[in-house]
Amino acid sequence: MNAPMLNPAPTIDPELLRSFVAIAETGSFTAAAERVFRTPSAVSMQIKRLEEVLGVSVFKRDARNVSLTPDGEVLISYARRLLALNRETMSRFVSPSVSGVVKLGAPSDYGEVVLPRVLKRFAQTHPDVMVEALIDESVQLRKRFAAGQLDIALVSCSAEGPRINGEMMMTDEIVWAGAKGGQAYLRDPLPVSLWDEGCTWRQRAISALEQAGRGYHIAFMTANVSGQRAAIQADIAVAPMGRHFVGDEIQILGRESGLPQMGTYDLELQVADKSSAPVAAFADHMRSVFQHVRETGSFSCC
Repeated sequence: MNAPMLNPAPTIDPELLRSFVAIAETGSFTAAAERVFRTPSAVSMQIKRLEEVLGVSVFKRDARNVSLTPDGEVLISYARRLLALNRETMSRFVSPSVSGVVKLGAPSDYGEVVLPRVLKRFAQTHPDVMVEALIDESVQLRKRFAAGQLDIALVSCSAEGPRINGEMMMTDEIVWAGAKGGQAYLRDPLPVSLWDEGCTWRQRAISALEQAGRGYHIAFMTANVSGQRAAIQADIAVAPMGRHFVGDEIQILGRESGLPQMGTYDLELQVADKSSAPVAAFADHMRSVFQHVRETGSFSCC
């Protein structure tokens, strides 16, 4: 006599649980989307799918808040245990086989904004890999990468400039940054804070000012993003900067402030040929971060 055929119980995709936990911990679909590097609409679809699989509602929603339902309260403990077990399993069978060194280079502005996101994620998935990070100008990073001294280089370049085996991560607008409520942009000649020679932002700023016939003088020069922000916030100068890197503490100054447009620049990722497994994995993490930026327009994540 044949045994009766039973329908297999459905399983839950760990990615659904990861988004569920992120929402429960942040209390926001938007914040959770940033944490898991997805768009809010994608996260919403994941929760809809999770609720369909379980046959229950896991969140209560209103105009301002997102909170767990009683069933959601039960699920959260299971979800955390399942995700922890998944990480433990991967660590036991996968991570030990992936070890080594990744030599990375990035300019200081990206090092401050981008690297913390990438390094946090990479450390969680590849704890046995050591990362050596070099902060330098894009011009120097290209030379080091060409000489084989770097496995990965994140570099900026003129949007219309030549490509050197680079993978474009994003195109950003170059804007003028000034202190909130500041007066530096009203001075004549215009006091500007610039990066060292070879910086794309510097070249565009000088070219735009000269074409507009706007007098200027270099009031501050640094190759460090912290120094640049200090000069801006002290209102001793205005400075060219990528729109994505302006932040909340300073403001963008446009044509209404009498400052010329500077166009755009590209940000490229260069990865060594025949990369090792750790290098390839780190490059994938970098691509994931910039995919999030392209989808959401923000580096706010993790």
